Amino acid sequence: MATIYLVEDEEHLNQLLKKYLEKEGYKVVSFLEGEPALQKVQDLPDLWILDIMLPDIDGYQLIKAIKEYNQETPVIFMSARNQELDRVVGLELGSDDYLSKPFLPRELVIRTNKIIQRLHNNKEEPSADFHLEDYLVDRKQRTVFDDGQEIILTNKEFTLLLYFIENGNTVVSREQILEKVWGDNYFGSDRVVDDTIRRLRKKLARINLETVYGFGYKLVVK
Repeated sequence: MATIYLVEDEEHLNQLLKKYLEKEGYKVVSFLEGEPALQKVQDLPDLWILDIMLPDIDGYQLIKAIKEYNQETPVIFMSARNQELDRVVGLELGSDDYLSKPFLPRELVIRTNKIIQRLHNNKEEPSADFHLEDYLVDRKQRTVFDDGQEIILTNKEFTLLLYFIENGNTVVSREQILEKVWGDNYFGSDRVVDDTIRRLRKKLARINLETVYGFGYKLVVK
């Protein structure tokens, strides 16, 4: 089930759109103001639907924060203002679609379905081989090569590398890494994440694995 974050300050419209999207099978979290939504950017929903005009911060500020955190997160803009200007600015900031108010709720559902379907298609099983900073990563054989020379990684190191690749250009926390790589039954210190990343950086010196202080890590993929 895809998760959608909806930001619309007009309460009746907010609830109406939420009802239509939920009837379509989506999990919808709605906000009436921009600031509470801004605090949830790190949740990484599958799609944001943003009204541009909000009582506190505007949709432009929100999309900048969303795309800065993860540029791949899709966004649909809604606006009743200068339609052409908002459409152009929205596209420049990275929006994936735009709806001019007023519109039929079903139209939003149709456009949402298209974006979610595109995401689903993009997430289909990746090819076995992946090139990362001239390293050849073979998912099926769980091996990494540098100019034909195999680089020996432990099972956890390789699993962690795959997790970063699958979440390229996205900040992930230590807690998320522990859950996905070490599993729910791990009860040790989260420092094991830092230690494993330190070894990955040493063995794969060319990868750009950034530390996001106070939160976690991000693999920068070109």
